[in-house]
Amino acid sequence: MSKITKSSTAEYFAKNLQQVGFSSPLKAVLTTLKEAVDNSLDACESSGILPDLLVEISKVGAGSTKNTDLIRIVVEDNGPGIEGEDLAKVYGEYLASSKFGRGQCSRGQQGIGISAATTWAQMTNARGVSVVSKTKKMRKAISAQVDVDIKSNTGVVKNKESMDWDREHGTRVEFILDGRIQLNGDGGILTYIEGTILVNPHMTITYKLNDADFVTVTRVSTEVPKVPEASLPHPHTFKLGEFITHATLFGKTTLSKFLKTGFSRISDQSISDFVKKGLPKNLLEKPLTSLSEEDFKKVFQAVQNTDLMAPSTKSVLTVGEEALSKSITRLGEIDFFAVVTRKPTICDFKPVVVEVALARFKDRNQQNDSPVTLLRFANRVPLQFDKSGCAITWAIESVNWKTYGLGQPKDSLPLGPYIFAISIVSPFIKFKNASKETIDASEELVAEIRLALIQAGQKLSRHIKKEVKEADLERKLAHIEQFGPILVEGLARIINAPESRKKRAEEGLKKLLGRDSEEAMADLEAAESKLLAQKQREKKKGIDHGDEEEVDVISSEDLVDEASEPQGTKKTTTKKAVGTQKATATTKKTTGKKA
Repeated sequence: MSKITKSSTAEYFAKNLQQVGFSSPLKAVLTTLKEAVDNSLDACESSGILPDLLVEISKVGAGSTKNTDLIRIVVEDNGPGIEGEDLAKVYGEYLASSKFGRGQCSRGQQGIGISAATTWAQMTNARGVSVVSKTKKMRKAISAQVDVDIKSNTGVVKNKESMDWDREHGTRVEFILDGRIQLNGDGGILTYIEGTILVNPHMTITYKLNDADFVTVTRVSTEVPKVPEASLPHPHTFKLGEFITHATLFGKTTLSKFLKTGFSRISDQSISDFVKKGLPKNLLEKPLTSLSEEDFKKVFQAVQNTDLMAPSTKSVLTVGEEALSKSITRLGEIDFFAVVTRKPTICDFKPVVVEVALARFKDRNQQNDSPVTLLRFANRVPLQFDKSGCAITWAIESVNWKTYGLGQPKDSLPLGPYIFAISIVSPFIKFKNASKETIDASEELVAEIRLALIQAGQKLSRHIKKEVKEADLERKLAHIEQFGPILVEGLARIINAPESRKKRAEEGLKKLLGRDSEEAMADLEAAESKLLAQKQREKKKGIDHGDEEEVDVISSEDLVDEASEPQGTKKTTTKKAVGTQKATATTKKTTGKKA
């Protein structure tokens, strides 16, 4: 019989780095950048600091493996800094995190990503990460190299020394590793940076990619997002094994205290209800360590059979419609955008909030017959791989976008020169893999995303109709200008009319043929002035909707609407102004009269 051996967590991940986003040289560069930026943003927000980030990515030589380059990645921030004794844990030890297991909407939670980046750099370039850190208490900064001891899952600090640094506090990390740089597309670095800019309006970032010049994007909000307090999990989200494992964290605590302090929405009344559903009353005051597996099964079944209140939604945070509206303008010149923020809701017994932004940029050469650019976010982190199996992608494909004026092949993304950005925020997002690239799709979550997309689609539809109307008006005026003078000239020549008669005929024809166009133009101008006045009134109240015209309030009752029709059919429905969504002011335009 072969001898059974035991491996450390670091050893497991070192052999399976593809599970945490290092499956290729291209993904290695993007994942390393993402993990470093996530750490910087989380550190700044936890200390109430407006983040200023510096990012540099460049080729510095040939990689050690075939078809790779040696890539240098630098991320510097103005965060609180890291104490010298914590450097080894943060960068060289797996599953070492202050947020592990806490129900918070933070970007990093498990303490795997940045340690995996150190491991990849160590495996491909024989050295881990170079770190410079300084806290307010330090007179000088600390500079060190951190490696991962694969066998013992511990960090090893090398070449530690003090140095002068012009920052009052902050952290700077530098990785040199094998990889490849891709700027655009689903796995592009520039795509990731633009996504990060969009959902972090309070961030200023300066970046330099390859030989390009430095680019600085300044913040449009001075409000640091306050991450809500950690939320306890809901008992109905647990399986039996998870329930028992969760109980082991509470030691000799009594069962009743464990139920009330280890989960959300469990009160003394809930305990009484559990007893009615079969929980043996004599177990309530017993310590957890004395309960058998059979006892836990009885407790678990009683809990699952009892109706409980849904979890609180206070544990989720949002970027906000106003902040998203301002942030999206940092990505380029826009001729249309719509932003929707749903109220926090419960999906699969987990608090969730969905935000959607649709935009069309003037300075991007996207084709009308190409799929829209899809940006996905989970807890404000861009997701750039494996989008086909993601709940966000499923929700978009399930909406009939032809209803809103876009082309759409069957079971595919809509077509057009638009960017669709969808953000999911929850303290308990369920991912399909350890690299957190795809959100697991459940019926309730997909339905909630659909509601936000439908509302944004209504705004898009109104904008497209407005464009069609204006284009028709422009064509009519062009025809009058082109053919009116030719007609008058021909008639005047036939009847030998004098010049004065010819001039009166031109004016009369212009008046006759142009009256409908002029009335329509006047109607459009009147509607535009009303819309502008309405926006100014809303702005005084603190509401900024960009180019929005009208928002219908949608609830779960509206799932069966025009967006659910089979593609190719047409149906008119009346929406009820009910539900939990924010309602913005409605401005109706006066359409032009028929000729």
